[in-house]
Amino acid sequence: MANTLHEPRVADTLRRMYAEAQEQMATLRERPPNMSGARSVQERADAMSEFYIPVTPESGRLLYSLVRATKPATIVEFGMSFGISALHLASAVRDNGTGQVITTEISQPKIAAAKQTFADTGLDDLITVLEGDALSTLAELDGPVDFVLLDGWKELYLPVIELLEPKLSPGTLVVADNTESPDTRPYLDYVHGAESGYVSFNFAVRDSDSMELSCYAGT
Repeated sequence: MANTLHEPRVADTLRRMYAEAQEQMATLRERPPNMSGARSVQERADAMSEFYIPVTPESGRLLYSLVRATKPATIVEFGMSFGISALHLASAVRDNGTGQVITTEISQPKIAAAKQTFADTGLDDLITVLEGDALSTLAELDGPVDFVLLDGWKELYLPVIELLEPKLSPGTLVVADNTESPDTRPYLDYVHGAESGYVSFNFAVRDSDSMELSCYAGT
């Protein structure tokens, strides 16, 4: 059975990207960029334009497995960065034989680099990049949406899901990364609410962080 993650050009690209991300960690610790909430989304994106903000390899494989299992027609990702998670999502779409990935990013350097990566791995035909503020670009998105990955600025998780919610198909799986961040609390309170229409649970993906998986059952 095909597994695009094991194809040399995809596997080699992911290994390179994860190695580069690991090398950057020392720089981030030594001179962390100013990510104050007082700065605009664009200013924070510019400050992080050279840095990977990737899902872990384990989280990437989880995303691949979830997409293979659920076979969504339309996947929406909030927060592409350099495209590591999009590669996992698109690999699953390729192996399912159907579907598309729509991803969002505001950093122009990251958009340019990711588009080249998608072309180099042969997955660019499955990925559409919406360039700019996701709250604007996603507002123009046609539904339905069958799978959502939230992995951008954490305080925007709730506004993004509220924007997408009218377009969600019953049973849509929403995966939110880095949910130990205090900025995700409004989002977590929302999906945990009895009236929200979600069945939601949290699990650890590394020692200090977690993901939230929420199934949209409808209201």
